[in-house]
Amino acid sequence: MAKKPEPFNNPFAKVKLDEPKKGAPPRAPAPPRADPKKASLDDEAALFLESVGEVARVKAKTARVAPKEPPTAAELRLPSEDAESLARLAELVSGETFELSDSTEFIEGSVQGFDERVMKKLRRGEFSHRAELDLHGKTREQARPALEKFIADAKVAGHRCVLVVTGRGLNSPDSIPVIKQSVQAWLTHGRPSRQVLAFCSARPEDGGAGAVYVLLRR
Repeated sequence: MAKKPEPFNNPFAKVKLDEPKKGAPPRAPAPPRADPKKASLDDEAALFLESVGEVARVKAKTARVAPKEPPTAAELRLPSEDAESLARLAELVSGETFELSDSTEFIEGSVQGFDERVMKKLRRGEFSHRAELDLHGKTREQARPALEKFIADAKVAGHRCVLVVTGRGLNSPDSIPVIKQSVQAWLTHGRPSRQVLAFCSARPEDGGAGAVYVLLRR
């Protein structure tokens, strides 16, 4: 009769292992939920960096640029004759063409194409003047800025017709009416011309040949 083989000597046979508990195995912790906004921003940033490529940091400049020196008086100074010529040229270019009609005593002018019916009303004094400027006795250098300011103020005030007293120039050298002739030139080519539609010598009761009705633009 054959002899049974001896069992294998297991040194861990007496060690008891903890048996797993019965039931379902424990769940693994859920991974943290990603923030969709943050993920979207990360994707956009990655796309931007991919399209731009490598960039180099701009070094900040700490040096400050000194302001330019103001121009000297010699640089700003123009010969008076050249400055006057440039001013007259600018006025001629910006002004509208006027049709003039004058005589020894009376002056008259209007923008090209002005309605003759309105001109007749102006000659008859049918437009009531709302403001008056007296240039009688002033020099040409005094009269020009005074007229420019007067016309500008009258326009702002909404006046339709104004009266400018020029004098007849009877006491001027050689009896030349300097102010009256200058006013005609300034109303047609000077700065006031931009606001003027027509002008003419006034009726006797308003000064006659020594005064001018000026009809302003609306």
